Amino acid sequence: MDKNNPPMSGFIKYWLPVIIYAILIFCLSSVPGKDIPRLFSGQSTFFHVIEYAIFALLLNRALKARYPGLIYPRRILLVFLLSFIYAISDEFHQLFVPGRYASGFDLFTDGLGSFLGSLFYRWQR
Repeated sequence: MDKNNPPMSGFIKYWLPVIIYAILIFCLSSVPGKDIPRLFSGQSTFFHVIEYAIFALLLNRALKARYPGLIYPRRILLVFLLSFIYAISDEFHQLFVPGRYASGFDLFTDGLGSFLGSLFYRWQR
């Protein structure tokens, strides 16, 4: 065990941001439909893409740290699958929030955001 980099520090640095961000997504999805401010046309699509692009960046970062030998195509597939599963659970959760509903288009934009976030992670590295 490396005393300069104990296992808990890796969790805090790489996985805790993923967990906190997932909780943030859940909290935002818990806002009743009538309480969501309308800022501009298409805001739902825009925010879904951005929200899941950030989630994908965080997942890419954590997975790369945990599995440094995992090749990029496999990592992007894993990130996409994990974020898509989370998006499905998020859409299901919204069925129980007043004024919110589950949407296949939202799942599509979440998946698009995950893909774009993974591409951006690769590009900025």
